Amino acid sequence: MLRALHLKNFTVFPDADLEFGKHLNVIVGENGLGKTQILKIAYVMAYVSARGAQESASAVPTKSYLQVAVANKLRDAFKPDELGRLARRQAGRSRCEIGWAFSQPELDCRASFNTASRSEVGIELTPTAWLDKLPVYLPTRELLTIYPGFVSLYETTYNDFEGAWRDTCILLGSLLARGPREKRIRELLEPLEEAMAGSVELDKSGRFYLNTKTGRMEMHLVAEGLRKLAMLARLIATGSLLDKGFLFWDEPEANLNPKLIRLVARTILQIGQSGIQVFIATHSLFLLRELYILQAHEFAGLDAHYFGLHAEGDAVAVKLADNIDEIGEITALDEDLMQSERYIDTEMGVPLLSAPAADEE
Repeated sequence: MLRALHLKNFTVFPDADLEFGKHLNVIVGENGLGKTQILKIAYVMAYVSARGAQESASAVPTKSYLQVAVANKLRDAFKPDELGRLARRQAGRSRCEIGWAFSQPELDCRASFNTASRSEVGIELTPTAWLDKLPVYLPTRELLTIYPGFVSLYETTYNDFEGAWRDTCILLGSLLARGPREKRIRELLEPLEEAMAGSVELDKSGRFYLNTKTGRMEMHLVAEGLRKLAMLARLIATGSLLDKGFLFWDEPEANLNPKLIRLVARTILQIGQSGIQVFIATHSLFLLRELYILQAHEFAGLDAHYFGLHAEGDAVAVKLADNIDEIGEITALDEDLMQSERYIDTEMGVPLLSAPAADEE
């Protein structure tokens, strides 16, 4: 598992140390405070390490390979004009340092670059072993409808699509898992397929369909929220989200109604319980509350860490806690709570203490 992440002068983070939980890690904050950036920088090293043995043709990592591979994946994930754009903006030249620490010290790595760097990083600590399973990255949008031909398009044209989309599309096209794992896969799939009223199929033409009792439905015709469930179901069915590895999921609640968010919250905790280390970024009070309720009643043994991101001038500070109540005030969450209170007061006929003034013409 990824035990810790150190960021110094990386984008909006002047100096941040994140210590992760074994099963679940929830990053909470306003838009623009770096939630997605934390997911991506953690994903970068997990991906580079998991692909390293095959792409380097070496059983042992080397500094020369990692200097190129880490730099390429950073540019692939963040799409900066130059690598130095990821270093925090400040007077003069600044140096960015990134450290990844795993539960197995032989996987640890540290890299650095500065604002003048174009396409290279320095490797300060070289791991002595590779990870053995690819991580999964789920963006805010679903990918099943862009899957046909997307990997070829990404690899043969100049484009601004995120590299993680390509990585996930490759996993979506993997063969279905068979053997002893099937029982556990069915346990995870059944509630998802019940919510979708069907199962996910990849046909020979390279298009995804939802198989229902009334026939096959093109994935483009399925509601977007259900497509996100279908993407999750497909990755479980292929074994990509089973037994061990990493899941990085940006705003799981996007385009989902509350009923489906409840199902997603349960599936996230089940995946974490099965051995996958889960990282999610969110500002949904509904999802956070559902995770809390399920942990309190059914998943009490899960090791979960929560991270609150807070603006401090032109920088962002990170506050770590074991529960959502101790990560500091998050404006988006406070607004949800205040609206709930105003709604209840309105239903009870209690006058509002204040109301926003209408704009004058």
